Amino acid sequence: MNLEARKIEFVQEFLKLQSEEAISRLEKILRNEKKMSEKRLVEPMTQDELNKRIDQSESDFKNNRFKSSEELLAKYL
Repeated sequence: MNLEARKIEFVQEFLKLQSEEAISRLEKILRNEKKMSEKRLVEPMTQDELNKRIDQSESDFKNNRFKSSEELLAKYL
């Protein structure tokens, strides 16, 4: 299924929702996604910056400085 078809299917399902809570959660996700998209448009990283970020991420993981998927989902849903 292509992106356009997926969007149409999503909107159709969204229009069927009756739960105000579900709509609020989806609105929150959309707002967060828009913010993240705007941040990504700022400036691409250099290869050196990317490598430093990878090194930092690996270090954080080894030292247990990360959040689980469950923690992230609880925060944004």
